[in-house]
Amino acid sequence: MLAIHERGQAAYEAALGSLSRRGDEDLARVESDVRAILDAVRERGDEAVLEYTERFDGHRPEALVLDRDAWLADAGLVGPEIRTALADAAERIRRYHEHQREPGFRYEEDGVELGQRVRPVAAAAVYAPGGKARYPSTVLMTAIPATVAGVKRIVLVTPNPTPEILAAAEIAGVTEVVDAGGAQAIAAVAYGTESITRVDKVVGPGNIYVACAKRLVFGAVDIDSIAGPSEILVVADEGANPEVVAADLLSQAEHDEAAYPLLITLSRSQAEAVDAALERQLESLPRKPIAEEAITNNGYAFVTGDLTEAGRVATVLAAEHLSLSVEDPDSLLEQIGAAGAVFLGYHTPEAAGDYAAGPSHVLPTGGAVRFASPLGVYDFVIRTSLIRYSQEALADQADLLERLARLEGLEAHARAVAIRRGG
Repeated sequence: MLAIHERGQAAYEAALGSLSRRGDEDLARVESDVRAILDAVRERGDEAVLEYTERFDGHRPEALVLDRDAWLADAGLVGPEIRTALADAAERIRRYHEHQREPGFRYEEDGVELGQRVRPVAAAAVYAPGGKARYPSTVLMTAIPATVAGVKRIVLVTPNPTPEILAAAEIAGVTEVVDAGGAQAIAAVAYGTESITRVDKVVGPGNIYVACAKRLVFGAVDIDSIAGPSEILVVADEGANPEVVAADLLSQAEHDEAAYPLLITLSRSQAEAVDAALERQLESLPRKPIAEEAITNNGYAFVTGDLTEAGRVATVLAAEHLSLSVEDPDSLLEQIGAAGAVFLGYHTPEAAGDYAAGPSHVLPTGGAVRFASPLGVYDFVIRTSLIRYSQEALADQADLLERLARLEGLEAHARAVAIRRGG
């Protein structure tokens, strides 16, 4: 099951170094195919999207943009218990993201008024994968931050949406639904087609084709990040229950065969106890083949001996989900450089973050938490700098401005200042 490496062994640092580069996914192997799809959609619009949707998703929708009354009617097909669960989760997600609002600012300094205006983008597309599973939670976690930001047009992009997906869309404030997935869907919202008006931003997780398409359309639109397989790193001390730790590891391993279930313990006996618990729990897991492959191929345990080394290893791994199943998680957190979402203490399951804790579960993967952040309201706004000079303030700064402009050999810049003060 887990590949166990103990501190001091040569394989320990080798495995750690290899995992620290797990985000270097070779998108090149699909890039030529994705470029062909993007070019086809740009050239042939709806027809190309429909052709690829039929080829890859096995159905050809009657219309790419669903009729609003029709999809709202389908959303109404879900039972009251499901709707209540989605609504309860949505309210918690909304409350959390309300704290991320940016008000902008203005201030005056020596006669110069400066500031920053914050406004939402006009239109955003939120992608929800199809494939191995359906994720109405992803609809909530992507669309609600956009709604809180004030985005007026929110387009859900997902193949063959189910009533549960559509109910989540209604609750989250989605305004349009596009029945398509994959690279062709990313191209459609990035470039626009006959029936799909282009957006300003594309967010949400997807497979390698979606990730590659997002990278290639960046510049035509903005994107959140290029997401890879899901990952969890659990740091467990001797007080952690091995069965609980194993359950947390499996919660991400069941997502995808390429997921990364990672573990740090202070002793080999604890690592072996978790490994045994994994084997027991796998036997009754409905998605056993997926989870078992993820653990076999990408499951690692690092036996560090102490929490200081555990903090170093966690920093190197820079995990999407970091579970600190230790007695004093706050102290350990101070030693860790970066993580996407941190779950503090023995009683905080990673699954809470996936569904209803509040923060978006759309997180950087592959070590990208070193420089990127969870999806949030700030992803759906644009910031504009504001500058106003009084006549007196310009006179005070004119010499400085002209001197710097001429230092760079830009005489027209200098003259644009001089002419205003009569120089």
